[in-house]
Amino acid sequence: MSTRFIEPVDSPYLVPFDGPFRILDAPTRPPPGERDDDKKHKKARKALLAKMRELQRRLYADDQWSLLLVFQGMDASGKDSTVRHVMRGVNPAGCQVTSFKQPSEEELDHDFLWRVSRRLPERGRIGIFNRSHYEEVLIVRVHPERIEAERLPRELDLETLWQERYESIRSFEKHLARNGTMIVKLFLNVSRAEQKRRFLDRIDEPEKNWKFNPADVAERRSWDRYMTAYQEALEATSRPWAPWFAFPDDDKPFLRRTVAEIVVASLERMNPRYPEVGHDRLREMKRLREALEREPDP
Repeated sequence: MSTRFIEPVDSPYLVPFDGPFRILDAPTRPPPGERDDDKKHKKARKALLAKMRELQRRLYADDQWSLLLVFQGMDASGKDSTVRHVMRGVNPAGCQVTSFKQPSEEELDHDFLWRVSRRLPERGRIGIFNRSHYEEVLIVRVHPERIEAERLPRELDLETLWQERYESIRSFEKHLARNGTMIVKLFLNVSRAEQKRRFLDRIDEPEKNWKFNPADVAERRSWDRYMTAYQEALEATSRPWAPWFAFPDDDKPFLRRTVAEIVVASLERMNPRYPEVGHDRLREMKRLREALEREPDP
């Protein structure tokens, strides 16, 4: 692999490069020894957040690399809450979150990568995509009638269209990686049974009523089609320069800890450093310090 790419983090949840990947074999629950231990996971995450804050300060000061975190998952997989808990305490000046909804008319007048290109993180910053360009090979694949609104200039059979979009995504992400953006893609793998439980919570608990969307329940009827779309998209686009991780999502404290581990390990791989100050600058700083000390107190 080119030295211009940062080696991906090793993890049991790393989706293999060039397949094979079978989504039905990807766990939705933590390993037996890691289940239902909220206190342990919260303590570990607290220590990880302290490391993340320091690494983010160094990334911002170094101003050479950027980190892009892409979150995807089914409805009620907890993308918002995972971002909130994992990035807690990170300096907002060095972090930007973009949630991608249904494309606007302006976005539909451009290619499907245009709207995400406009939200990429600057050097020295962490960018977070809550949903992303992958919607175009996930929800659009499950609902191909949406393609008509994109007004593509030529007709394609659907299978050719998906393969071309995978190719475009791979090229786009490789270009970003070559130019200093480390990409980490996180699939929050919730089970159908756990999604049902979370939907019921949204109905039964008044403080969660606002989260409930009847359309989400309707989408459950397409569960198998979504799983097929996720499996093929992850398998086609997990590459060393833009790896996918399929995290067990049925236990939120474990999920948040594991995601925090990957984010910290990714930042450590980047090895951001505070800029070194040259001798001339140090001498100038010393001179100015002495001048400041000679100033009379007000």
